[in-house]
Amino acid sequence: MKPIWIVDDDASIRWVLEKALARENLATKSFSNVRDAMAALEFDTPQVLVSDIRMPGESGLDLLQTMKTSYPGLPVIIITAFSDLDSAVAAFQGGAFEYLAKPFDIDKAVELIRRALEESLRETSVESGPTDTPEILGQAPAMQEVFRAIGRLSQSNVTVLITGESGTGKELVARALHKHSPRAQQPFIALNTAAIPKDLLESELFGHERGAFTGAQTTRRGRFEQAENGTLFLDEIGDMPFDLQTRLLRVLSDGHFYRVGGHQPMKANVRVITATHQNLEQRVRDGLFREDLYHRLNVIRLRLPSLRERREDIPILVRHFLVQSAKQLGVETKRMSDSAMHFLSSLDLPGNVRQLENLCNWITVMAPGQTVEIKDMPLELTAGQDGGGETSMALGAAEPGMGAIHATVPTASIASLSAAGGWIGLLELQAASMLSAGQSEVMDVLGRQFESALIKTALKHTHGRKNDAAVRLGIGRNTITRKIAELGIDGAKDE
Repeated sequence: MKPIWIVDDDASIRWVLEKALARENLATKSFSNVRDAMAALEFDTPQVLVSDIRMPGESGLDLLQTMKTSYPGLPVIIITAFSDLDSAVAAFQGGAFEYLAKPFDIDKAVELIRRALEESLRETSVESGPTDTPEILGQAPAMQEVFRAIGRLSQSNVTVLITGESGTGKELVARALHKHSPRAQQPFIALNTAAIPKDLLESELFGHERGAFTGAQTTRRGRFEQAENGTLFLDEIGDMPFDLQTRLLRVLSDGHFYRVGGHQPMKANVRVITATHQNLEQRVRDGLFREDLYHRLNVIRLRLPSLRERREDIPILVRHFLVQSAKQLGVETKRMSDSAMHFLSSLDLPGNVRQLENLCNWITVMAPGQTVEIKDMPLELTAGQDGGGETSMALGAAEPGMGAIHATVPTASIASLSAAGGWIGLLELQAASMLSAGQSEVMDVLGRQFESALIKTALKHTHGRKNDAAVRLGIGRNTITRKIAELGIDGAKDE
């Protein structure tokens, strides 16, 4: 993380802020005037900038203007005199994150800087993203057609709609389209519209102004602004709420949008790529998707084949995922016997490539030997084989699009699981897999799975009595009622 820059001609203010931030283990770099700070920008940039507004020579507003022009996502906090209202207004008009009025409370100043720091880190992680497109593997004729389409579209900015079943790799193809386009050096921003609550999705897409709604303490850039001059990938577009479809259509039509609570139109120079596993034509007929938006998105359509349509690619993918999983865990790569590989190639995996990747992660953790046989596979896949004692364990819950594997783990393999770090090891493995695949909202997805598993297990022990389950889990009755509703858990009763 980069240091926090403090620009103030008052040495006492610089000293107080430096000491307070040092106690928070935050690195700082101080300047007594704007000229020196601007000179330092030629070699480095801060994570957050804190600047006085009135100093000899150039002012803090001059520095703010420079920062917003060159580094629009970098938070700038302006220090101003309490009575200088005009300066505070000018600071916000210039794009300041927030202002500190002198004399300020040091604890509140640190809290404000921490909020700016969190925003800066969020912006950095979104805008930098994975710089290399994850490898897309496939020799099957159906995949070769996809590769040829990516090549034909390499110099185009045309809107693309990617269709295919969950887990077929739609985001990987979107990243490849971006990487081989004229916008390759600009941001690639991905958003799963189905993973964001409806009341937050508008702000997530278009950003919001300070004070636009309760909790909007600062102005926030939306994904369209973050993707400026680059590519915005909207996954699961078929699940977008109908009223937001109208706003998206307007952006695609005239290239302008408004932040939530904003009155100034923002121009968007963004290539939009969308994806869905749903039948959009049917959703149009059902009145759930705007026909005019459908035609705007369906300029070029790329259909990704399911794994059932490209079985010849399964051995290549398995070897790739086993190497990748072993590298993540720091263990030796396992290999599949010929019979085991043939067995895998014969499976109908509804979760497609993502499910196959999760299965390879399971094999890396659970299979007892370096050479994997059919008998080492999850018993759920090898139904009919003599598995002996067993206990049920799910590797990845059935979240939409996760291609989860619900595998029954033989009792004999529990020692292997324990040696690999127990359920914590499996959680780390699942998180690593999702992160390496470029999935967003990882903490939210895994957190919901974790809470759902705990509550369902407690309800089983209490025969569905949610009040008893709440007591056993150590949470309140209102909390468990709310969680059951949020997570869509069935079978709970009040008594």
